[in-house]
Order: sequence, then C-alpha cells, then structure tokens
Amino acid sequence: MDESPDALDHSRSFIGMVPDEAWQSSDGLAEHFDDVIDRDFGRIDNIMAIHSLNPAGLAAHNALYISAMTGTATLRKVERELIAYVVSLENDCHY
Repeated sequence: MDESPDALDHSRSFIGMVPDEAWQSSDGLAEHFDDVIDRDFGRIDNIMAIHSLNPAGLAAHNALYISAMTGTATLRKVERELIAYVVSLENDCHY
C-alpha cells in the first residue's frame, strides 16, 4: 500500500487515513475490516479509520470499545447503548 501523503484519504479528516476501499488489500488492516466496517453505512467510521496507519492501535481501540459495550455487569446492555447513543447525539455522530 502506498502511504505517501498523496495516496492517503484526507477528505474526512485532517489526519491521513487509508481509504476504505484499500483496507482489504492492505497488510495489517484486512484482518480488522469485518470487525470495524459500519454495515449500515457501508464504510469505516472516522473514529476507527483514523487508526488505519496503525493497525495495532486500531485493534486496541476496537478491543476497548467491545469491552466498554459488553464487559460490565453494573449496567445492562440497553443502558450502555443508551449512554453511547446520547453521547453520539451530543457529538453529532451518526454511530
């Protein structure tokens, strides 16, 4: 994968990202594609795409997200989802 500044997708962020369509052919990203693609929108959300130049960081962020959304007994899943929903609304995020 060509990671020169001209080959990176800068349209969604000021941070260079590997374009969504290049993930499946990119070393280190292909294995994470199915875990992070937003199937409703058919794209990688910016919050995950910014990690595309650092697949280890992407894996760590995704693990943290999964743990936060499934790994606590103090809140029911619906309560965690509701908190995430309200935070996303406040941040003007579609996810």
